[in-house]
Amino acid sequence: MNKNEIRVIIKEKRKQLSSSQIAANSLKMLEQFSLLDLSDISTVHVFLPIAENKEPDTFLFIDWINCNYPAVKIIVPKSNFETSMMTNIVYEGQKTLTKNHFNILEPQQGTAHQGEVDLVIVPMLAFDRKGYRVGYGQGFYDRYLQNINTLKVGLCFFEPLSDIEDIDEHDIRLNLCITPLATYQFKD
Repeated sequence: MNKNEIRVIIKEKRKQLSSSQIAANSLKMLEQFSLLDLSDISTVHVFLPIAENKEPDTFLFIDWINCNYPAVKIIVPKSNFETSMMTNIVYEGQKTLTKNHFNILEPQQGTAHQGEVDLVIVPMLAFDRKGYRVGYGQGFYDRYLQNINTLKVGLCFFEPLSDIEDIDEHDIRLNLCITPLATYQFKD
């Protein structure tokens, strides 16, 4: 299947998920994530969930990192839809977030992070067995990940597809993808 076909199918599958399924599957993914060694990680970029799109609850991941690795700096994206680029803003709590016109929670003010990013938790709809992902189609994360050397960890409610037909040179492979059932590693 190509990316557009996958988007239609997976968005429909996500619509069928109940709030309790999202919560339970987010916790299962957090259990998988908690097995990763973050001892050499200083900065983590975490996408913030769009509740209307039934995305994994990444606030659980933020809370877990803050509790278990308090020295790790958490940064979150702020999107510029005119340039299709993202800025990293230091996370200062949920009270600093508001929804933009696409229902994406973002910090409206805050300190921009200009340094290295050791790990990026990447949103997606689906992924394949080679580590390529299907997002919403705007390319924000593919552009962002092209310019940094970081550990790329995807979160997906569903198990991998066998193949995504229309991968191109702009698509960035993940290093890992976490589902409620397993963690998949992708090597070059």
